[in-house]
Amino acid sequence: MSNAKVKFTFPPTHIKDPIIWELSHQFEVITNIRRAEVGDEIGWVILELIGTEEQIESGLNWVRSKGVRVDPLGGDVLEG
Repeated sequence: MSNAKVKFTFPPTHIKDPIIWELSHQFEVITNIRRAEVGDEIGWVILELIGTEEQIESGLNWVRSKGVRVDPLGGDVLEG
């Protein structure tokens, strides 16, 4: 199993879409939300993803195709 830490930034058109749920179900990736902030105009979520490298990469490519910005993170996602 692989582990990835990422930040998703959602544009206003996708704030209410269940993209994280779809990612976990379509690609069988375990999603662990570590931090999040959602407003009317923008939302972001810091996630830990667990799965095979292929599942994670395929899932992240799918998320990007939905118009969500994906930024890789390093270190402890609980630190500021």
